[in-house]
Amino acid sequence: MFENWEWGQDRGYGRSPYLDGQMMAGFRWRVLYNLPLAKSASQLNEQKTELEKQKTELEKQKTEVEKLKQELQVKQVAFSASLVASGSVTVGPFNTHTPLVFRHIITNIGNAYNPNTGFFIAPVRGAYHFELHIRGAGHASHHSGAMLVKNGEHVCMAYGHQPSYSVKSSNGVTLLLEVGDVVSVHLWTNSWVLDNLNHHTTFSGHLLFTM
Repeated sequence: MFENWEWGQDRGYGRSPYLDGQMMAGFRWRVLYNLPLAKSASQLNEQKTELEKQKTELEKQKTEVEKLKQELQVKQVAFSASLVASGSVTVGPFNTHTPLVFRHIITNIGNAYNPNTGFFIAPVRGAYHFELHIRGAGHASHHSGAMLVKNGEHVCMAYGHQPSYSVKSSNGVTLLLEVGDVVSVHLWTNSWVLDNLNHHTTFSGHLLFTM
């Protein structure tokens, strides 16, 4: 029964080949069992890192999309307004230039025009086109005239005069505006204009392109 034992004449101890086999088998099992676990843990960490990168990239793309949406909204600027929505009104004459407030909104994309003040305020730097159409009653002493004003300075004028019936005049201009520039319409001195539900007297503008 001792023939499988190696007595320690050379090593100083005895060892059982059977026990060695059991120990080696256990060691191999532990190595083979733990190796997939270690590999799986490493793969999970790699996947987690990749997911974090994708999440960061997705948030970045969302931010870019929102920024593009805001820029697109700013670039969509157009308005048209008349003096009144219904009924009939005559404004003037006055002995000085007087701001006209076009209170009836026909279109106001971008909300750059304020119907309470009559001011158009540029939301972005760019080239804008404006048009002014006015109608007045014919009169021997009073003409019908209004001017387009940028930041308080006269830009152009629509003017007409005849002694009877009605008179219609118009003008248009393209302006380079900075953010915050104000464009409005002033009634000319000793002038009058009229409007009714047919919207004869209007103020319009739109952004051509940004710069």
